[in-house]
Amino acid sequence: MPTIKLKGQDYEIDGDGFLKSPDLWDEEIAKELANHDGTGDLNEKHWAVIHYIRNYWKENDIAPMVRLVCQNANVRLKEVYELFPLGPAKGACKIAGLPKPDGCV
Repeated sequence: MPTIKLKGQDYEIDGDGFLKSPDLWDEEIAKELANHDGTGDLNEKHWAVIHYIRNYWKENDIAPMVRLVCQNANVRLKEVYELFPLGPAKGACKIAGLPKPDGCV
């Protein structure tokens, strides 16, 4: 199983770089994942998206559709792609510590 070193510890990831154990996620891990994938420093809008995605996933055991992310995190679709250059799934969900989404986010 591949790993990534975050916060000085090794974390198991899948072949696409998503954390295998989402419950180990915290904001420091998010910051390191964002720097690792080229997203860079996280601002208030990043955190609004990340926290909405995590909370939705905790309640529904699935990542939200991008339309819901936009409505509930108060960002436009274009902004999501500006904030997360890898997109809502490979960028936002990965930084939020979620498993790889099955469908579109």
